[in-house]
Amino acid sequence: MNQLEQLKQYTTVVADTGDFESMKQYQPQDATTNPSLILQAAGKPEYAHLIEQAARDAGSKGTEAVIDRVLILFGLEILKIVPGRVSTEVDARLSFDTQGTIDKAHQLISAYEAEGISRDRVLIKIASTWEGIRAAEKLEREGIHCNLTLLFSFAQAVACAEAGVQLISPFVGRIYDWHKAKEGRDFAGAEDPGVISVTSIYNYYKKFDYKTEVMGASFRNIGQITSLAGCDLLTISPNLLQELADSDAEIKPALSVDAAQQSNQERITLDEKSFRFAFNEDAMATEKTAEGIRKFAADVVKLEKIDAIAGAAC
Repeated sequence: MNQLEQLKQYTTVVADTGDFESMKQYQPQDATTNPSLILQAAGKPEYAHLIEQAARDAGSKGTEAVIDRVLILFGLEILKIVPGRVSTEVDARLSFDTQGTIDKAHQLISAYEAEGISRDRVLIKIASTWEGIRAAEKLEREGIHCNLTLLFSFAQAVACAEAGVQLISPFVGRIYDWHKAKEGRDFAGAEDPGVISVTSIYNYYKKFDYKTEVMGASFRNIGQITSLAGCDLLTISPNLLQELADSDAEIKPALSVDAAQQSNQERITLDEKSFRFAFNEDAMATEKTAEGIRKFAADVVKLEKIDAIAGAAC
């Protein structure tokens, strides 16, 4: 078996793309999207019809309605391809607005359900701010499952687990990028800071029997991926999926529930004050979370300026 086939024995593989053809090629279980991926896809001629349809469907309801419809139409197409779930992201500009995030999640889920899609097949993607985690906690109690993204710190992971979040997406590659720039050197395998972070979170969740799923994200190379074989899920870009498919080197599970339960971690609890202080103490996490929110928010603005969307809002 090639490495992709081997990886699928230990870990649920998710496609990190808005490109339908890539999903068909690599046959992932789930798919994740974000504003940047949707923006990339929206700029391709083969997806222009979805943008135009979104503009027609939204009518005179304005730009926000058109963007929401774009997200839903992409999600519907993705769910025709993958057998599992699609992650649809809330506008990053709501990252510090708990009620605004809840309201947007309700709108998105209602739109999916109106198209006959069960809420069990949709994960609402929310930034891992304190406000975002509180929104997710309430949504989970309503049976609306969430994917907490832009997660870079152990404090964020602990708060998500205590909130009963369905799934988290720790960003391996962006953690790696920060430490590489900071220390002026490369990292590989088990010494990679991103790999270390996800391993620590996975072990903590499994040791204390949290049900929150761990999905490593934002990979820079296949070494990071193979070093996390055994993680609940890994969301992987098409170019790295192809690298895995092209290699027949052996993959062995690096993470396991049994090993996690033998780890020496101690259970902690975080209220708002202790969360904010712990998060503030982690320079990498504060910088990368803020940067990610700014980038996703900027890409939403760019998406709003696409001709069909802008025209519908006029």
